[in-house]
Amino acid sequence: MRLPRDVHPASLSRLPLLERGELDEEGQKHYDAVVSPASRTLVGLRGPSGIWLHSPKLAGFLRAANQYLRFETALDRRLTELAILVTARELDNQFEWTAHEPAALAEGLDAKIIEIVKRRKPLARLGQRSGQKEAVIIAFGRELFRRKKLGSATFARAVELFGRRGVLELAALMGTYAMTAVILNTVDQQLHPGQPALLPVRRSR
Repeated sequence: MRLPRDVHPASLSRLPLLERGELDEEGQKHYDAVVSPASRTLVGLRGPSGIWLHSPKLAGFLRAANQYLRFETALDRRLTELAILVTARELDNQFEWTAHEPAALAEGLDAKIIEIVKRRKPLARLGQRSGQKEAVIIAFGRELFRRKKLGSATFARAVELFGRRGVLELAALMGTYAMTAVILNTVDQQLHPGQPALLPVRRSR
């Protein structure tokens, strides 16, 4: 894989990969959490967690929000991963999608639903009882990112299915991963060596 000129080979981004000894006490705490065997990061230091270490105080806030929104909200893990994929697809973020598609499958998300998101297919077939929650999450993200607004009907349906807390946390989850996509784009984070790109996106000129 040929890297862009301003991308560091160790970090695979425009920011260098920091060593533990380069960090202050707060940064070392976050570093240790990322490299710990108990860490639940999907990509280790070559990704958001490593990038955030360049601002240790910010890393603390972002990591705490990320851990809560991924693992502790009113949504189950399968639907959480779906919401992340919808965000990655609407923002065409290859790194985020490629990290989370396998995670979504591991959490039991139907591959057919992943294909609907990936290929931007209509939601007509998901309107039945078995796919109501998935359909609402996909519509929720598509409306927010494409129209910059959520329609009243989609909001009402989301509250019916997930409750007020669930809707707030769904919006926060998508917003957090949208922010992560912006950061990944800023530092031009590359896929890991040998990792196939899973999202069909047009290359920018």
